Amino acid sequence: MATVPGKNSTINEQYQKFIGRKVTFILILIPLLFILAGLAASLGSANVSIWDAYSAFLHRFLPNYFESSRLAEICVWKLRLPRILMGVAAGFGLGVSGCVMQGVLRNPLASPYTLGIASGAGFGASLGILAGAGFVGGQYLVIGNAFAFALLVSFIILGLSSRRGATPESMILAGIAMMYLFTAMTMTLQYFAEAEAVKGAIFWMVGSLGRASWSKLSLVSVVLVCCVPLLILKS
Repeated sequence: MATVPGKNSTINEQYQKFIGRKVTFILILIPLLFILAGLAASLGSANVSIWDAYSAFLHRFLPNYFESSRLAEICVWKLRLPRILMGVAAGFGLGVSGCVMQGVLRNPLASPYTLGIASGAGFGASLGILAGAGFVGGQYLVIGNAFAFALLVSFIILGLSSRRGATPESMILAGIAMMYLFTAMTMTLQYFAEAEAVKGAIFWMVGSLGRASWSKLSLVSVVLVCCVPLLILKS
């Protein structure tokens, strides 16, 4: 098939401009992220100013140039900074996951919610919180259940869509069916459970950074470091 040099060059120029706008937008967001992190580190019941929050952070790396109070160091390093970084890491992971999902399905509306993956994870978490049943025990009961049922929904969607050809439309329709199914199962569990247990399950599904710690942040960071390069390689 013959190609048109002028047309190809125009498309390439438009693509480069599109990528340039994306890169510029990301570069603008990076300093804004540091500003918002300092602002978030200063918010709370303890009286820590924005400058105290930045000083407590910089004092750890440049102790000869910055001074910090004991209160600011405890609030920033032990309480607030792990939550802030966990929010950044979680947002980064969710952004990459959404990008992969939309790229695979060639649909900008594709998400873990429309595919039912979030509903499966919510059912697994509710099963662990409300019934105490799951694939693993201990402190990993809830997250282990959520991960296992998210994988289960993914395999079901792939299995259903492959029977008629794995088109993006069939995968999304299968995902919507899984969403309604696991949402109904979650509501059934909540109907028969105790009120306090239901409150805990709903709170878990809404999400919170209150229990973030350096150890949990390390685990999330290791997963991102292992998965993101592989996804970029497969892109």
